[in-house]
Amino acid sequence: MLYSKIEGSGKPLLILHGFLGMSDNWKTLGVQFASEGFEVHILDLRNHGRSFHSDEFSYKLMVQDIVQYCKDNQLNNINIIGHSMGGKTAMLLAARYPELVDKLIVADIGPKYYAPHHQDILAGLNAVDFTLKPSRIEVEAILSKYIPDFGTRQFLLKSLYWQEPGQLAFRFNLAVFNTKITEIGVPLPLELSFEKPTLFIRGGNSDYILDTDVPAIKEQFPNARIETIPNAGHWLHAENPALFYQLSLSYLN
Repeated sequence: MLYSKIEGSGKPLLILHGFLGMSDNWKTLGVQFASEGFEVHILDLRNHGRSFHSDEFSYKLMVQDIVQYCKDNQLNNINIIGHSMGGKTAMLLAARYPELVDKLIVADIGPKYYAPHHQDILAGLNAVDFTLKPSRIEVEAILSKYIPDFGTRQFLLKSLYWQEPGQLAFRFNLAVFNTKITEIGVPLPLELSFEKPTLFIRGGNSDYILDTDVPAIKEQFPNARIETIPNAGHWLHAENPALFYQLSLSYLN
């Protein structure tokens, strides 16, 4: 079963992190949503965080994991927020199981195909040799050679943990991501659609959802509304959490 953090009580709200992320990334926002009368379930998707590792990795399988999680926790008529890879997972869940999903919020990802673009990040992660028992500072020094952006490095370092005294490791399943990286960019099948209300929130400085993508989004999500957070990039919920929360909450209510 998937690892989750559960906060509050009320209508179920599931939150799905992005590629190489984990539930911890959404802890603060999760507590805020819980204070507004939602039972918030912040999940670690397979091969991420504290959830199980598997050689199999795809959106279809992640959706099956979530459906099983909802059955095990007797959740129905859920609201769901997904960022990036989590947003693509949430789209597929809503389109395949519309009876399960009430409202859908997608953060900075569209249903289209995305070419592989995590090469530098994967190169940096693979350059870390944990058999040499590096310290946290040494791991960050290695990553900085490949990943100049401080914020991205800090995001990745959240998945660093002490496997045992003196031995660090990444929580995510890097070996599988090395072989399955193309799975991250696959599009939502064109024949699928979701008719219920959907909110897409994009970062004004991000190129994940372009103005030219809007007609295709409306084809598959005819009740979609698109909001933009100005001066925010792909990690819009971390760069401007106040506005992200405000937009999401007013939509959910």
